[in-house]
Formats: sequence, structure tokens, C-alpha cells
Amino acid sequence: MPIIVQKFGGTSVADPDLIRNVARRVAKTRDQGKQVIVVVSAMGHTTDRLVELARAVGDCTPEREMDMLLATGEQVTIALLAIALTGMGYPAISLTGAQAGIITDNAHNRARIVSVDQERIRQELEKGQIVVVAGFQGIDGRNETTTLGRGGSDTTAVALAAALNAEVCEIYTDVDGVYTADPRLVPEAMKIDCISYDEMLELASLGALVLQARSVEYAKHYGVTIHVRSSFNDNRGTLVKEVSGMEECRQLSGVAHDVNVAKIGLFDVPDRPGIAKHLFKALAAEKVDVDMIIQSWMRSGKNDIVFTVTRDDLPRALPVVKRVVGEVGAAGMDYNDHMAKVSIVGAGMVSNPGVAADMFEVLAKENININMISTSEIKISCVIEEDEVIRAVKAIHARMIEKQPA
Repeated sequence: MPIIVQKFGGTSVADPDLIRNVARRVAKTRDQGKQVIVVVSAMGHTTDRLVELARAVGDCTPEREMDMLLATGEQVTIALLAIALTGMGYPAISLTGAQAGIITDNAHNRARIVSVDQERIRQELEKGQIVVVAGFQGIDGRNETTTLGRGGSDTTAVALAAALNAEVCEIYTDVDGVYTADPRLVPEAMKIDCISYDEMLELASLGALVLQARSVEYAKHYGVTIHVRSSFNDNRGTLVKEVSGMEECRQLSGVAHDVNVAKIGLFDVPDRPGIAKHLFKALAAEKVDVDMIIQSWMRSGKNDIVFTVTRDDLPRALPVVKRVVGEVGAAGMDYNDHMAKVSIVGAGMVSNPGVAADMFEVLAKENININMISTSEIKISCVIEEDEVIRAVKAIHARMIEKQPA
């Protein structure tokens, strides 16, 4: 009997009525002769409320204890969904990440899945059970509870689909699929029927919130087909899979934006070997993720280094940069935490020169200044002021995506 993995996010299980709606959808899949594994997130804004509770009782929030706390959110949902399914006459069992065999490394709050022990899940499936698994969590080699970071339930679902050779991994959310832009921001955004792993990975990493980037990486590595669809209707969504010939049929797949951006600059940095290594190794030691990096042309034996981080990482990054400025003899540093990134993605850019120029022309016509530029074969990203990002997204979508051939 084929296996289907279905994942439902927090908005899909936000209250008892929605949980019963999910149970009906799961039951319908079971009636179609499928073995079903369901991965769920915490209800609604439960995780945010748990974080607030932790901060309310003390300023110190050890990462281990935060994992113990945050993991409880999904455990509530799995039990409620299993109760709903059982009440409908469908045998179901709820499993925590540890019980489901999700083995991770020991990086609390941002753990990565290293393996999946399939034995318990396969035993339950053989008994005819619908298996309901807590997303976002696992267990490390010391039997410590770990969490996978925001959006980690997507990765849980894809990892289970890969380990159990599932027919498809269905990711249910509050939108019908992957769109050419955020439909809440751009009403003219169009749903994409099929998108390649590489394009989806770029969109996810650049701010498109419909899928977590790590889950797409996992799916690409193991060849898992993802079907992104709405939990509120039966419409076909977007398939994420290996696709050939994408560059021939669609130049651009979408425009994404990210407002969680801060820019840091070091000025008059001595131009000698090892400076960049010194700076970025120091940032890595503090677990600061660096995105875009620009080093200016050397003048009088010195240059500037500018890079971006998330605003979340800025408090950890600034002390490191200030220390490194003194250690390497730079003139100083500055930062701006009111930046944003707007990006276009499309496999067709490889064979269509001039796309970058078109994007820059659109921004110029909107009188939007570009601070930084980053490119790859299928992506162009520009860092701009935060208060200009909505105008940028709408203009790029209207002039570059809506007008391209179908």
C-alpha cells in the first residue's frame, strides 16, 4: 500500500474546528487506499506564546530548556488530531519526534536531522494506524530533545517521506500553492503549477514563506516530490520536483522579498591576505549567518567590506565586528537595520541575457536606489531601503513577470 506524507502548518490546525477539518482530509486520503503519515505544527501562534512565557519568567533562556518548552506545542496538536481521527473511526496514534525516530545533531533551537529510524512508524503502519508525528522536533545522540528552528515541520515531513519512500509529500498551508509573488502583497500574482527544486530553493531562501529552504534542500537530495496545496480546498497546488527544460518555457518564476535584513560595513580595511578570513571566521564562531558580501576596489592599500545578516543575528554580529575593526586596524564600522532584499528567480535567466538590466531599469524608474547586488545563474538580488520594498516588488512583478510569455 503506497505511503503519503501530509504536513499541516499552524494556521491549518489553529482551533478544534480546523483540527477536525484536517482529520476529515486525512481520513479521505486513507479511504483512497493510502497509508498516511501526518506531520503537524503547533496550533496557531502557540510557539510565539511559549517564547513569551519563557521571557516572562526570566531573562535567561537556556537553549536546552527552550527546546523542552517549545516541543510541547506540537505534542498538543498531535494528540488532538489522533483523538479526532479515532473518534471518526480511523485508528490513529500520535508520536513525538523522538518516538518517530527523528535523530538530529545536538544544536539546540536549530538542529539538523541526521537520520530517521523507521522501525516504530513502520510497525504502526502495519497495524493499520494513521501515524501522527510532531514536526519541528527530534532527539540527539544524548537523548536530549531538540528543535529544528522556524518552519522545521516542513523538514520533518520531507525527511519522513524520503526515509519511507513515500509517493509524495503534501505540504498543506493557507494558500493554494507557490505564487509568482506574495499574493497578499500582489493581487495579480499567479499560481505556479510546477517548479524545480533549484528555483524553489532560491525563492524559499530569499523570503518566500510557503516552504522552508532546508526542506527543499532535503527534497532535492533525496528526490522527494513535494505538493504544496491549500488545507481549505481540494484544488491542485504546486509540484516541486526535478524539472528539465524549465529555461525554455519560463524566463522568471517569481519575485521574492525579505525584510529581515541588516547591512554592516567596515571602512578602510587594510588590504592584506587573511583579513576576510579573520572577520568571517569570527562571525561563524558566534553562529552568525552572513548572506551578501561586497569588497570594494583597493585604494591606497585599503578597501571597504560590506555584508548583510538577518536582524535577528545583528546583536551577535556587532560586538564581533567592533572587535575585528580594532584587531585589523580598520578606520571604523557602521550598520543599517532598516534594509530589505528584493529578488527575481528563474531558470530561464541562464539563456536570456539582459534580465539584470531590466530589473535595474524597473528600480530606476521607481527612483529606488540599490545598495548591494548579488547574482547566481537563476537569481538576482538587490538590497534596498526597507520602506521601498513593497513598491519594488509590485513594479518588478508588473513589468517583468506579468508581461512575460505564458
